[in-house]
Amino acid sequence: MTTATAETAEAGTNVKTVARRHVLKRVLVVTAALILLLAAWVAYDLYAPRRTSLRRFDPEEVARLDTAMWRSYYSRERVRLFRQLAELLRTQYRLPLWRSNAVAFRAARAAFVFKDGRSRADYERALPDLRSFYQSIREVSDTDFDVERAARLELEWWIVHRERRTHAPGDLERALAELAAELYGVPAERLAEHARLRAEAMEIRDTKAERGGVSEEDWKRIDELLHASWRSLHAAVNSPRQ
Repeated sequence: MTTATAETAEAGTNVKTVARRHVLKRVLVVTAALILLLAAWVAYDLYAPRRTSLRRFDPEEVARLDTAMWRSYYSRERVRLFRQLAELLRTQYRLPLWRSNAVAFRAARAAFVFKDGRSRADYERALPDLRSFYQSIREVSDTDFDVERAARLELEWWIVHRERRTHAPGDLERALAELAAELYGVPAERLAEHARLRAEAMEIRDTKAERGGVSEEDWKRIDELLHASWRSLHAAVNSPRQ
């Protein structure tokens, strides 16, 4: 190889090296820009002020998801429960994508902390996640409610349901109505039908499970009761009466 040929080959190699560096630099710049855009989107999604009405929900769709979440919870399908909660928060309570997932994660974690508990002290380990969940809901709700009280009322009906044999008839219905009354700012007595139907659905699920298993026919009846319960709640909280 002559000197001129060698110099030409070296120059060609240098040009290719410079070109590759330019391409790599452009790729890095574009990647960094995309990462910054993604970070900005996530931050806006998670923290930007929002307002929504908890009363504006589709009772049929909420009931469908409620039944599905019950099935996921009792079959210990954590990921499926998380995804169903995120869908509920996104489609019915209008939380954006990242926020709905973050809030759903805390709600699902609280549910399984409680599920694995064996005493009130164990159950109360779910309270931090329940507080965080209701704080996130309060931040977007146009109806004021007490976050601490809502979290404790949520946990209380879970405990009453778990320990139903030690409670008087009607305790579960009252606990369910008190939570909804806190969230929607309406008298608990207006939510009695919603609570009664929901408690009846729980009773069917519990009784059938204790007797060997919940059949598809049982789940159909549970779903019907939950649909009726959520329709009742929707009517009660959207009634012009105060």
